[in-house]
Amino acid sequence: MITINSIDYRGSICDGPGIRTVIFTQGCNRKCFNCHNPSTWDFEGGIEVDEKELAMELQEKSYTKKVTISGGEPLLQEKALLRLLKELNKCGFNIALYTSFHFNEVSEEILALLDYIKVGEYEDKLKTTIQPYIGSTNQKFICLKKELFL
Repeated sequence: MITINSIDYRGSICDGPGIRTVIFTQGCNRKCFNCHNPSTWDFEGGIEVDEKELAMELQEKSYTKKVTISGGEPLLQEKALLRLLKELNKCGFNIALYTSFHFNEVSEEILALLDYIKVGEYEDKLKTTIQPYIGSTNQKFICLKKELFL
Protein backbone atom coordinates (compact mmCIF):
# COMPACT_ATOMS: atom_id res chain seq x y z
CA MET A 1 0.00 0.00 0.00
CA ILE A 2 1.19 3.49 -0.86
CA THR A 3 -0.03 6.52 1.06
CA ILE A 4 -1.12 9.42 -1.12
CA ASN A 5 -2.36 12.91 -0.40
CA SER A 6 -4.19 13.51 -3.68
CA ILE A 7 -4.20 13.04 -7.44
CA ASP A 8 -4.53 15.91 -9.90
CA TYR A 9 -6.20 14.69 -13.08
CA ARG A 10 -6.67 18.20 -14.52
CA GLY A 11 -3.44 18.02 -16.50
CA SER A 12 -0.30 19.77 -15.27
CA ILE A 13 2.16 21.35 -17.69
CA CYS A 14 4.70 22.33 -15.03
CA ASP A 15 5.47 18.89 -13.56
CA GLY A 16 7.34 17.43 -16.52
CA PRO A 17 7.03 17.32 -20.31
CA GLY A 18 3.54 17.21 -21.77
CA ILE A 19 0.20 17.27 -20.02
CA ARG A 20 0.58 15.12 -16.91
CA THR A 21 -1.47 13.59 -14.14
CA VAL A 22 0.21 14.27 -10.78
CA ILE A 23 0.17 11.97 -7.76
CA PHE A 24 1.07 13.65 -4.47
CA THR A 25 2.39 11.16 -1.94
CA GLN A 26 1.90 11.73 1.78
CA GLY A 27 4.74 12.27 4.24
CA CYS A 28 7.82 14.46 4.16
CA ASN A 29 10.51 15.17 6.71
CA ARG A 30 12.26 17.97 4.78
CA LYS A 31 9.65 20.68 5.43
CA CYS A 32 11.26 23.12 3.00
CA PHE A 33 10.62 26.81 3.63
CA ASN A 34 7.79 28.00 1.31
CA CYS A 35 6.99 24.46 0.17
CA HIS A 36 3.95 24.52 -2.13
CA ASN A 37 2.64 21.22 -0.69
CA PRO A 38 2.77 21.52 3.13
CA SER A 39 -0.44 19.46 3.40
CA THR A 40 1.67 16.46 2.33
CA TRP A 41 4.11 16.65 5.25
CA ASP A 42 2.12 14.81 7.94
CA PHE A 43 2.94 11.10 7.96
CA GLU A 44 -0.40 10.41 9.67
CA GLY A 45 -2.43 12.01 6.85
CA GLY A 46 -3.44 10.83 3.41
CA ILE A 47 -5.06 7.62 2.30
CA GLU A 48 -3.56 4.18 1.71
CA VAL A 49 -4.10 2.82 -1.78
CA ASP A 50 -3.19 -0.52 -3.32
CA GLU A 51 -0.58 0.07 -6.03
CA LYS A 52 -2.31 -2.17 -8.61
CA GLU A 53 -5.66 -0.47 -8.01
CA LEU A 54 -4.02 2.95 -8.29
CA ALA A 55 -2.39 2.00 -11.59
CA MET A 56 -5.76 0.78 -12.91
CA GLU A 57 -7.45 4.03 -11.83
CA LEU A 58 -4.74 6.07 -13.51
CA GLN A 59 -5.12 4.04 -16.68
CA GLU A 60 -8.85 4.87 -16.72
CA LYS A 61 -8.67 8.54 -15.72
CA SER A 62 -5.33 9.81 -17.06
CA TYR A 63 -5.91 10.71 -20.67
CA THR A 64 -2.26 11.22 -21.66
CA LYS A 65 -0.53 8.22 -20.04
CA LYS A 66 1.95 10.69 -18.55
CA VAL A 67 2.24 10.75 -14.78
CA THR A 68 4.40 12.61 -12.29
CA ILE A 69 4.85 11.28 -8.77
CA SER A 70 5.54 14.10 -6.34
CA GLY A 71 5.04 14.69 -2.67
CA GLY A 72 5.55 14.87 0.13
CA GLU A 73 8.63 12.76 -0.49
CA PRO A 74 7.90 9.66 -2.59
CA LEU A 75 11.18 7.94 -1.76
CA LEU A 76 10.23 7.73 1.92
CA GLN A 77 7.82 5.01 0.73
CA GLU A 78 10.43 3.32 -1.44
CA LYS A 79 9.03 -0.24 -1.44
CA ALA A 80 5.49 0.89 -2.22
CA LEU A 81 6.80 3.36 -4.81
CA LEU A 82 8.72 0.57 -6.52
CA ARG A 83 5.57 -1.58 -6.71
CA LEU A 84 3.62 1.37 -8.18
CA LEU A 85 6.33 2.11 -10.75
CA LYS A 86 6.32 -1.51 -11.90
CA GLU A 87 2.53 -1.43 -12.34
CA LEU A 88 2.66 1.88 -14.23
CA ASN A 89 5.37 0.52 -16.51
CA LYS A 90 3.19 -2.50 -17.33
CA CYS A 91 0.49 -0.02 -18.42
CA GLY A 92 2.91 1.92 -20.65
CA PHE A 93 3.01 5.17 -18.67
CA ASN A 94 5.64 7.86 -19.16
CA ILE A 95 6.79 8.49 -15.58
CA ALA A 96 8.50 11.41 -13.86
CA LEU A 97 9.51 11.33 -10.20
CA TYR A 98 10.00 14.47 -8.11
CA THR A 99 12.26 13.91 -5.12
CA SER A 100 14.30 16.04 -2.76
CA PHE A 101 16.94 13.31 -2.67
CA HIS A 102 20.18 13.65 -4.63
CA PHE A 103 20.57 11.58 -7.80
CA ASN A 104 23.12 9.22 -6.22
CA GLU A 105 20.68 8.47 -3.38
CA VAL A 106 18.08 6.97 -5.75
CA SER A 107 18.29 3.22 -6.32
CA GLU A 108 19.19 1.89 -9.76
CA GLU A 109 16.03 -0.24 -9.62
CA ILE A 110 13.84 2.86 -9.33
CA LEU A 111 15.83 4.86 -11.91
CA ALA A 112 15.39 2.03 -14.44
CA LEU A 113 11.58 2.43 -14.23
CA LEU A 114 11.53 6.22 -14.78
CA ASP A 115 11.60 8.43 -17.84
CA TYR A 116 12.44 11.62 -15.91
CA ILE A 117 13.55 12.56 -12.43
CA LYS A 118 13.73 15.89 -10.60
CA VAL A 119 16.30 15.77 -7.81
CA GLY A 120 17.38 18.13 -5.03
CA GLU A 121 15.82 19.93 -2.09
CA TYR A 122 13.81 23.07 -2.76
CA GLU A 123 15.76 26.15 -1.61
CA ASP A 124 13.62 29.26 -1.45
CA LYS A 125 16.61 31.62 -1.80
CA LEU A 126 17.37 29.94 -5.18
CA LYS A 127 13.75 30.02 -6.43
CA THR A 128 13.30 30.13 -10.19
CA THR A 129 10.28 30.66 -12.38
CA ILE A 130 12.31 30.55 -15.59
CA GLN A 131 13.75 27.04 -15.71
CA PRO A 132 11.12 24.42 -16.53
CA TYR A 133 10.08 21.65 -14.12
CA ILE A 134 12.14 22.80 -11.12
CA GLY A 135 11.46 25.16 -8.23
CA SER A 136 14.99 26.28 -7.36
CA THR A 137 18.19 26.45 -9.38
CA ASN A 138 20.01 23.86 -7.27
CA GLN A 139 17.53 21.23 -8.47
CA LYS A 140 18.04 19.19 -11.64
CA PHE A 141 15.45 17.77 -14.03
CA ILE A 142 17.01 14.78 -15.80
CA CYS A 143 15.82 12.79 -18.80
CA LEU A 144 16.71 9.14 -18.18
CA LYS A 145 15.71 7.57 -21.51
CA LYS A 146 17.76 8.13 -24.68
CA GLU A 147 14.74 7.87 -26.99
CA LEU A 148 13.15 10.87 -25.26
CA PHE A 149 16.02 13.11 -26.39
CA LEU A 150 14.96 12.79 -30.05
